[in-house]
Amino acid sequence: MKLSGLYAITTPSQYLPQQVEAAIAGGARVIQYRDKSSDQSLRLEQAQQLSRICRAAKIPLIINDDVELAVRVSAAGVHLGRDDIALKNARRDLGDDAIIGISCYNNFDLALQAQHLGADYIAFGSFFASPTKPLAVRADKSLLQRAKQELEIPVVAIGGITTDNGKLLIEAGADMLAVITALFAQADIEQASRSFAQLFSKEIP
Repeated sequence: MKLSGLYAITTPSQYLPQQVEAAIAGGARVIQYRDKSSDQSLRLEQAQQLSRICRAAKIPLIINDDVELAVRVSAAGVHLGRDDIALKNARRDLGDDAIIGISCYNNFDLALQAQHLGADYIAFGSFFASPTKPLAVRADKSLLQRAKQELEIPVVAIGGITTDNGKLLIEAGADMLAVITALFAQADIEQASRSFAQLFSKEIP
């Protein structure tokens, strides 16, 4: 499957299943389960719930950082950062069909290396000030333009993305927009998701 569109990254919530269902209903094409704080039993329970929801909707569920959890809930894959398990080890544990994404921050050489090692997509960011990671390094949209010319795998843009600034990143070369706050912190998640999904429509100037 081609990875494109709204890449929804969850934030801890007791209403997570309902929120993810709303995001999918609005047009989210990928769901990433991200929870750095909760206990293991809750993370397993929530990941299992999201796995069932995503499987029913035929939407890939990506687990942030945790290969073991991805295996336990039969997730579609994992997303890895610089301090996580090596890509080759994740591939060994998850299999050839798993989706493995790699954070490359503002470093194009990391993206080239990730592609060479078999990543299914890479992510650049933070493109704008991010409430989730206020100290994150900033990435320039020229990275997206270069990626469009030199990479053969999909590229995710992340960091402070809204419906107001997201179109610029798509035009620069982003295949997916990864969104947390501007999606899951909204009163109407389904409508917020729909607004992002519409940015990818070719009919919009």
